[in-house]
Amino acid sequence: MSTSDKTPANSETLSEHGMKRRNFIIAGAAAGGGLLIGFALPKMFEDKDGHSTPANSEEAARDAFSPNAFIRIDKEGVVTLVMSKVEMGQGTFTSITMLIAEELGVDPAQVKLAQAPADEKKYADPLLGGQVTGGSTSIRGAWEPMRKAGAVARTMLVSAACQDWNVDAKDCRVENGYVLHTGSDKKIGYGELVEKAAKLPVPQEVTLKEAKEFTLIGKPIKRLDSPQKVNGQAVYGIDVRQPNMKIATVAMSPVLGGKVVSVDDSKARTIKGVRKIVKLDDAVAVIADHMWAAKQGLAALDIKWDGGRNETLMMKDIVQQLNQASSDKGRAAPGAVARSDGNFKEAFAKADEKFEATYQLPFLSHAAIEPMNATVHVQKDRCDVWVGTQVPAMAQAGAVGITKLPPEKVFIHNHHIGGGFGRRLDVDFINQAVAIAKTVDYPVKLVWTREEDMQHGIYRPYYHDRLSAGLDKDGNITAWQHQVTGSSIMARWIPQFFKNGLDSDAVEVAREPLYAPANIFVEYIRQEPPGIVTGWWRGVGATHNTFMVESFIDELAHKVGKDPLEYRLANMKNSPRAKHVLEVAAKQAGWGQPLPKGSGRGLSVQYAFGTYVAQVAELEVKEEEVHIKRVVCVVDCGMVVNPDHVKAQMEGGINFGISGALWGEITINNGKVEQSNFDNYRVMRMRESPVIEVHLVQSSEAPGGIGEPGTAAIAPALTNAIFAATGKRIRNLPIKNSLTAA
Repeated sequence: MSTSDKTPANSETLSEHGMKRRNFIIAGAAAGGGLLIGFALPKMFEDKDGHSTPANSEEAARDAFSPNAFIRIDKEGVVTLVMSKVEMGQGTFTSITMLIAEELGVDPAQVKLAQAPADEKKYADPLLGGQVTGGSTSIRGAWEPMRKAGAVARTMLVSAACQDWNVDAKDCRVENGYVLHTGSDKKIGYGELVEKAAKLPVPQEVTLKEAKEFTLIGKPIKRLDSPQKVNGQAVYGIDVRQPNMKIATVAMSPVLGGKVVSVDDSKARTIKGVRKIVKLDDAVAVIADHMWAAKQGLAALDIKWDGGRNETLMMKDIVQQLNQASSDKGRAAPGAVARSDGNFKEAFAKADEKFEATYQLPFLSHAAIEPMNATVHVQKDRCDVWVGTQVPAMAQAGAVGITKLPPEKVFIHNHHIGGGFGRRLDVDFINQAVAIAKTVDYPVKLVWTREEDMQHGIYRPYYHDRLSAGLDKDGNITAWQHQVTGSSIMARWIPQFFKNGLDSDAVEVAREPLYAPANIFVEYIRQEPPGIVTGWWRGVGATHNTFMVESFIDELAHKVGKDPLEYRLANMKNSPRAKHVLEVAAKQAGWGQPLPKGSGRGLSVQYAFGTYVAQVAELEVKEEEVHIKRVVCVVDCGMVVNPDHVKAQMEGGINFGISGALWGEITINNGKVEQSNFDNYRVMRMRESPVIEVHLVQSSEAPGGIGEPGTAAIAPALTNAIFAATGKRIRNLPIKNSLTAA
């Protein structure tokens, strides 16, 4: 496989010869000869209840057909897939290629990939509505359209061969890029058929392979990007080199929301290699021949800052504001109702027993290994941006706004990402790089230091949640209330989906707990922290609400003297798939078997991103240190495209989630982020990783997402295991603080 950052197929125009728009697929001759297949991914929209539904109506198709991905087969038989997603370690490049290759009848290793250019219309994710990689949506959105496109190409190539041979299509098959005739030894390569195939009508209906016919899907195919990453050929954003390129680094206002007042750069200008000092509203950049000179120049600057109103902001102030907003007496406005079934107040009042608890989760940094960076060359008539981004179209729009160039003159060259986790869904660092590069006539690579990266992040929100439950005399749940209080990412990032004060992402999992009784009330209260920008962190709603719900149900089980496994199963009435993963996880983990003193097992189960996950954590607590021995994870993500990818995503997600749960927190002191590097923002070392066993449930359901579910489920499994080991209930993360608290 090879990748390219060249703008693909922009000059190619698909012929509508034989096209039936209702198919969402068109075909024609590629520039330079060959077959070109374009297809639209049907967008999904939320209905009034917040559920995603496909919007692939014929009316929608007739309004505007905009093919957003392409398969090109040239006269040499080379298959090129224009990839709308970016690879950030999740395996998308391999899995999506497998979908095309399965139906087209080629080896995935023979498919070339070309990174899609910035184009919101052509390459919008069907689930997210924009050109975005994130939210565990890549395979969910590509599953059927990609296979259908491959099947269309296969059908047209076979038809072309049949015309040449004067045979029936049912007597032909495809194999490794060839069409073969069963009744003879005739065999012809795709390259020899593409020109004829390009002139054929696009089939209105194609037959997709049944699961029993799969030769690739469901198999542990080796990752196609591994060789490049092992031999050093893979190019990440930070690896980009351009002729005459200089390096820039920045100092941003240490107080969040502060501004630059003045800069004395006289000493910095004397440092060898320093080329230019650029003053922005909230930052100062030094452009130099190399990073060392840029850092030395930055250290020599005398910058006067105005911290503004956040100069005295403390962490306790933010927590107090959240607490006040979530209380019935302190809130400024009513919360937004996410769900109201039955009559919670009445059922709660009549309950034989009542239980309430408050949980808190801290701000978290993404702490990606590759710090924020972007290389930009602004010229009179064009702007080039080399970067690793989850949102190329958004990056283009930002550069357009700064350079005032038309969109078609702004080129985003997307590259591998060395850790996204949602951080690169924002383009603040790209916009900053464009603003700096605009002041010079040569390419500039902006690189944030680790300290700037960690102290000026887009943090996972701080959440302050209250849960209440009413129980009958047998301990059954009769009333359930969940009050979610925190900032709204959707109001900032996609305001059109922030409706009537409700952030649907913030209440994910909370709105549909697996244990929902007839009387349930869920509400969201928006409370924005001053000066702090919040964003997605390997998912948000599921990662925070799974901790709240799975902690609360565990507390209820112990309150009524029931085994946590049996209590969950007894109150989980309408989710057989969730029950199954939980039962399998418990069995595989040896639930109920004795453990040494100071050790414990903890459960969690969730449904999020279209996937069911159950986890059992086994750990030991010694001298207020948690030693995680083993994590058993059972996954039902529907049809598995590549089992190795699912297992790897779960393992990575679990380790990522353990780091956040045990140690992760961003705190504010006098308006400044206190953490600055991995010495005071701890992440898991390789030697600390527990044994992780991942078991996959066979299923014929459509695929679910796998990027975030592993992360979301681990925190409550850990804290529930700590309770089993010590009797100490952890309601506030990180665990290190709660364990050492008096």
